[in-house]
Amino acid sequence: MKKILISFLIISMTLTSVFANGQQEATKDAGKVGGTLKIWSFTTELNTMAVAYKEAHPEVNVEYTMIPMTNGEYQTKVKAAISSGDVPDVIALEAAFVRDYVESDFLLPLDDLVPQAKSIEVYPFVLDVGTFEGTTKAFSYQATPGAVFYRRSIAKKYLGTDDPVKVQEMMKDMDSFKEVAKILHDKSNGDIYAVCSSGDFTNLYYANRETPWVVDGKLNIDQKVYDMIETAKEFRDNGWEAQATQWGQGWFAGMNDSLVDAAGNPKQVFAYFLPTWGLPYVLMPNATQKVVDNATVGESTVGDWACINGPMPYYWGGTWMGIMDASKNVATAKSFIEFATLNENTLKNWALGTYSNDYLKKIDPNIGDSQAQGAGDFVCSQKVVREITSQFDNAETSAFLAGQNSYSGFAKAAPAISLKLMQGTDDAIQRSLNDPLNNYVEGKSTLNECIAAFKDEVRTAVPDIIVK
Repeated sequence: MKKILISFLIISMTLTSVFANGQQEATKDAGKVGGTLKIWSFTTELNTMAVAYKEAHPEVNVEYTMIPMTNGEYQTKVKAAISSGDVPDVIALEAAFVRDYVESDFLLPLDDLVPQAKSIEVYPFVLDVGTFEGTTKAFSYQATPGAVFYRRSIAKKYLGTDDPVKVQEMMKDMDSFKEVAKILHDKSNGDIYAVCSSGDFTNLYYANRETPWVVDGKLNIDQKVYDMIETAKEFRDNGWEAQATQWGQGWFAGMNDSLVDAAGNPKQVFAYFLPTWGLPYVLMPNATQKVVDNATVGESTVGDWACINGPMPYYWGGTWMGIMDASKNVATAKSFIEFATLNENTLKNWALGTYSNDYLKKIDPNIGDSQAQGAGDFVCSQKVVREITSQFDNAETSAFLAGQNSYSGFAKAAPAISLKLMQGTDDAIQRSLNDPLNNYVEGKSTLNECIAAFKDEVRTAVPDIIVK
């Protein structure tokens, strides 16, 4: 027994010494920036930040890995890396799953960066997403308030004005928007759809819930969810919605007047619910003529759009960044996150399109011809937003909106957003409603059957919560 005890004490002393040395090494490296920084993301977007960071920190060797999110590949590989212990230093976290990581033990606390975030007035909802139980673990360079983009020519013809102030008053709440949808449908003999897809309503209503999806470990269906389901059904039944699938060919076709019904008759879409990034990355690229099978399809709608806040404040998407708990280069990882999300000059350069391909190639000649960041992304800092908003008066985005400064509109919309209800299980729960909702809207099920099917999906997708 004495031998066992002595052996145990020797092992304990050895481990204590090793642990102490490890702590000393970690402390020694805590302030050092250098070495290799491994960044994983699901898009090439953050690679622009990585190259810009190398300009400021040439002593750092950045290894950037892009893993697509197709079929959950990105998350699968991140979790496999966690299991193996061979993790990247920094990971990108999409809005759909950021809370899953923030609520876990996989990320390091970044509370020491919060004072800097507050000094540049990061939008509270952006900080809220990266914070759990008082600890902040993720930051974002973006803020993604939503808006409604509508066709000026349609508004002028059927509503009597294309003035954003007056159209906003006509669409100040959902009851008002339904009135607009009816007017457009009736006056155009059904040739104008108010929206293109029932999916356009989901983010709007989810963002305005009064209670979270999970309360005391149980599935909770807020009244706004029922309102969303009935709104989608009402728009479908009345012919106010084009029955396209969000992100599908028909959804994009409505942006350049190439949409047709089942009989081949041309149809138009009045409005799209899109966030900040939806303007430069979705609407603008798809509002021009397309060449399909050597044939020109659609018409350019550039300059025929306007932007308003719409019936309810909402958000959509965004990318956060965190440091893996097992990172081998914490100081450099923290330096990168600070540079990318909390540095005023970086945020200005990002928003104003400074990081062009030519700019990046001067830093890294091997970057390729497509890597760049165009102007228009809405950044996380209210301080920066105030300083640069006027620079979008004559920007390409403003020309697309017939002279309207969308940045100014987003700046007005952002303070109304709250993401305090966001939970790690949100994405799985919300995806569980997709098929039941579609079946109900299409008349294949009753409302009760829709809710029952939704609950069954949740039981499978999130087995840890109670579903009654």
